[in-house]
Amino acid sequence: MLERQRDAYLAHVAVERGLSPHTIAAYRRDLDRYAAFLRGQGIDALESVRREHVAQFAQSLSTGDDGGRALAPSSASRTVVAIRGWHRFAVLEGWTPADPAAQVKPRAVPKRLPKAIPIDAVERILDQAGAGDGIAPLRDRALLELVYATGARISEATGLDVDDLSLEPGAESVLLRGKGRKERIVPVGTYAARALDAYLVRARAPLAAAGRGEAALFLNSRGGRLSRQSAWAILRAAAERAGVPDVSPHTLRHSFATHLLTGGADVRVVQELLGHASVATTQIYTLVTRDTLREVYAATHPRAR
Repeated sequence: MLERQRDAYLAHVAVERGLSPHTIAAYRRDLDRYAAFLRGQGIDALESVRREHVAQFAQSLSTGDDGGRALAPSSASRTVVAIRGWHRFAVLEGWTPADPAAQVKPRAVPKRLPKAIPIDAVERILDQAGAGDGIAPLRDRALLELVYATGARISEATGLDVDDLSLEPGAESVLLRGKGRKERIVPVGTYAARALDAYLVRARAPLAAAGRGEAALFLNSRGGRLSRQSAWAILRAAAERAGVPDVSPHTLRHSFATHLLTGGADVRVVQELLGHASVATTQIYTLVTRDTLREVYAATHPRAR
C-alpha cells in the first residue's frame, strides 16, 4: 500500500509541479526511507500514521537512529518537506482523514553565503575559456559568457535550443527555463552577444555536421547536446588555467547576482533575472554586499577602528 501511495504522489508532483527528474529521484529516496521506518513501526498505509511517528522520524534524520545515515540539515529539511507533501496529498486524495505531518516543521537550515568571485577573476576565466585555436574555445567562451551575462544555471544554459536565443541588435535576449519549467526572458549583454555570434557563425555548423541536426544551442564534438557535466568541466578547466580556485557550477551565477547588487541593482530585478520564486531566496545575496560594505568601511574610514 505504501508503495502505491508513494508512486501516486511522485507522479502528481512530476506532472503538476514540473519537478526535475533529479528532484523526483531525491524525493523517492526520501520517501523510501520514511516508508521503511513506518514498516518498522508496523505501519503499512498512511492512514495509520500519527504525528508522533512523523516527529520521531524527522528527529532520526540527523542522528541516523532509524538505521539510515545521518543527514546534513539541508538534506534532512528536504526529506521533511517531501514527507509533508506526501501526507498533504493523501488528505486531498481522501486516503487519510487528517494530516499527521502538518505540525512537524523542517529544520531551520543555516544561511550560507553564496560564493562569488571578483570581476577580474571572472574576466580571467572567460579569457581562458576562449584561449587557443579551433572551434571548441569559441563554444566554451560563448557558453561561459552567456552564463555570467544572464545568471543562468548550467543546466539552463545546456538546455537551450538555438531558437531560444535572439541576437537582434538592441534586443539581445535569451529564453531560460528554470525549476518547474518556469520561463523567463533575460537580456544578453554585448560581450556575451559577440561571443555567441562568433560561435554561431564559425563553430556551431562544424560541430553540428558530426550529428543529426540537433536543435541544441551548445553542441559537443559529436554534434549532440552539450551535457551539464561537460559544461561544468569546461568551467573548471578554464578556472584552473586562470588560477581561480574553488569554482563550482554555480560560481558564475552567484557572481552575476552579487555584482548586480553591488552595482546598485534592485533586489526585485535580480530576483526576476535569476528566476527565484521568492525574493527571500535572492536576499541572501544582499548579505554578501553588506559584508563587502563593512569591510570597505573598516579599511578606509579614519575612525572605523
